[in-house]
Amino acid sequence: MRFIDTNVFIYAVLKPKTALPDAVLRKKTAAKNIFLRVNTGEPVTTTTVHLSEVANVLEDAAGISFAADLLSAILLKPTINVEPVSADDYRESIRLAQKSAVSINDALAVIIMERQGIDEISPQVKISLNQ
Repeated sequence: MRFIDTNVFIYAVLKPKTALPDAVLRKKTAAKNIFLRVNTGEPVTTTTVHLSEVANVLEDAAGISFAADLLSAILLKPTINVEPVSADDYRESIRLAQKSAVSINDALAVIIMERQGIDEISPQVKISLNQ
């Protein structure tokens, strides 16, 4: 199982209004492929916080209705495990973020991944949890 991060959802579903650089197009293509695999049954995990990030971006970019439809579909998908996040999880992620110089929500992903025994985050980026 992999952890699916906010950017995968955003890159997969948002349609650009202007031409995109090649690097961004490659990210969009990779995200769409991951999204298709999830839609055809690949199990993944994310958190309520990461879905909240998706909602915020999609509401601004595509409207509340679009964001609500996508999040509803994600929450109904049996292969997408959505982990709750506690205040203690966030306290731990703040400490890890400060120690490791990563964002708080990226640190949160690492904490949840470690708890779930996940060592891969989409798109296929191996990380070490023993730091």
